[in-house]
Amino acid sequence: MNITTEALTKVHPGGRRALDAVELHIESGTVGLLGANGAGKTTLLRILTGVLRPTSGRVTVAGHDLSTSAGLTAVKRTLGYLPQELSLYPDLTAREFLDYIAVLKGIHDKRERRRQVEDRIAEVGLADRAGERLAGFSGGMKRRVGIAQALLGNPSVLVVDEPTTGLDPHERMRFRTLLAGLGHGRTVLLSTHILDDVAQTCPEVAVLAAGRIVFHDSTPALVSQAAGCTYAYRAASPSAGPPSGAEVVSAVTTAEGTDYRIVTTDPPPGARPVEPSLEDGYAALLGAHGAPRHDQDSRTFDTPRQ
Repeated sequence: MNITTEALTKVHPGGRRALDAVELHIESGTVGLLGANGAGKTTLLRILTGVLRPTSGRVTVAGHDLSTSAGLTAVKRTLGYLPQELSLYPDLTAREFLDYIAVLKGIHDKRERRRQVEDRIAEVGLADRAGERLAGFSGGMKRRVGIAQALLGNPSVLVVDEPTTGLDPHERMRFRTLLAGLGHGRTVLLSTHILDDVAQTCPEVAVLAAGRIVFHDSTPALVSQAAGCTYAYRAASPSAGPPSGAEVVSAVTTAEGTDYRIVTTDPPPGARPVEPSLEDGYAALLGAHGAPRHDQDSRTFDTPRQ
């Protein structure tokens, strides 16, 4: 099942262009969608899931044209969606909530609905908590309930928006393990600003910057964007700062000075070449396109790591 956009554009009231002629084609498997806050990721996902109408352009999901009512109805039957903010009913148990969502998805046969609910609960590792009220669930458990509701109906296309934001490290690791297994036999589009999510779950990646797709290739190909231009550099003092013109990937202040990891084609004296990482490739790509980097991860590029 594939997702295709052609010249997809969205202009919000007031003239702000959220998406600018986006061309994207995604086949089966798991694809990471990267981009700084405000790059247009959520707008794109809301259009792909039929929640939002584009200003112009064309979208097809699994061969269905979303501009038609028949296409939109067909897509909603074959697509699962976990939005960034999923409204749960705290007084319901996980099992009751999933049963309710299954009814909304048109699974009316009670026996089939019960089977799907129990299968999804087991799939996300909540079988021993299914009878507990959602009010007592942790953030990670609520996100797993979110994945479970998205998987009801066995969708061929799954769209997931910022699934690990706000989770503690242990919950994030558990959720990544769950996400890694979802791409078998379906198309998964995973939108995130957390590079480790992509590195550990996505063999393919697309990058949005200022509403345009500026990269779409394999994850190793994104790493290679920084090949031959990634360096470790120690500044003599914290006040010395990074080299002018370099993309700063990380900074660690020590008693001896500040150790920078930088991406640059003009390394300063004393800089030591290092193997690039996904962070380096992403920094190099966005730097080449003049895009802002406001990612809110523990590895935020513009914030020194202590």
